[in-house]
Amino acid sequence: MDKISIQNISKTYPGLLTGNKQAQRPEGKSFSEIVKSSIADVNKLQKESDNAVRNLVAGEETDIHKTMITMEKAGISFQLMMAVRNKVITAYETIMRMQI
Repeated sequence: MDKISIQNISKTYPGLLTGNKQAQRPEGKSFSEIVKSSIADVNKLQKESDNAVRNLVAGEETDIHKTMITMEKAGISFQLMMAVRNKVITAYETIMRMQI
């Protein structure tokens, strides 16, 4: 883990020390990209769960344990996504109530 120093900050935010208003964005994904990919992952797990149940009912799959594990993964990931959404909404509401 890197120590926090002026050199490390100036590498990450090159315009910060010089007063350049057009400082480059640090490497990595933006918040919206992370949210979009997380929602896509949850959606993928939900579709896999639906397919597993469909295959079990149709008789194509005989392993009920595998189907239940797939369903639980989808359920837990959806619950986590909803918990994160609720925290984000709560944070937004708190910020909106702040007096400037």
